[in-house]
Amino acid sequence: MTRLTSLAAAFAPFETLAEQLLPYAFADDDGSHDAAHLIRVWKNALSIQGREGGDLRILAAAVLLHDCVSVEKNSPQRAQASRLAAEKAFELLDELGWRTPDMAAVGHAILTHSFSADLPPQSVEAKILQDADRLDAIGMIGAARCFYIAGRMGSGLYDPLDPLAEHRPLDDKAYAIDHFEVKLFKLTDGFKTAAGHTLALERQRKLRQVLAMMFEEI
Repeated sequence: MTRLTSLAAAFAPFETLAEQLLPYAFADDDGSHDAAHLIRVWKNALSIQGREGGDLRILAAAVLLHDCVSVEKNSPQRAQASRLAAEKAFELLDELGWRTPDMAAVGHAILTHSFSADLPPQSVEAKILQDADRLDAIGMIGAARCFYIAGRMGSGLYDPLDPLAEHRPLDDKAYAIDHFEVKLFKLTDGFKTAAGHTLALERQRKLRQVLAMMFEEI
């Protein structure tokens, strides 16, 4: 069994679709948007879909391709990443013979999943993808990804003179833990499904514990 086949098995019952799309699904050099991220988002999506409904085939394709165009967090093109990914997803699914309405549904979910794009998801699949992806930005995994991305961007962990930002503006481009207050703690209020919001509350509690433990050691 090849590595691709093994990874595709994690997307059951859509293993064949996953094996077709995974070669285009993520950038090899970004450990925060890799195959592991896609598998976690798929598991999150399955958990939410079990309570909220929605078309699993549409959702599987959207999960697999939501990061198929890689744009760094500090790029001026960051807000365009989801649009570019949606366009590429449409092309890939067209080559596989998908119906236009289904491709459009996948494209909408991908287009609206991004925090940077700031577009409201309309379909249940789009709402689930957005929630499933944002669940991976909070909790213990979210903290790990935050520090990983900060390292890629050349940021420090915290300001040694004022780690709590009591006497300075928050600056998450300079300090990783500032990103918790700038963005991560705000994500939970924006969840679009009841099931996703319930999961987000628990992950946010864990994220606050991570930050508290860091401040204790600092």
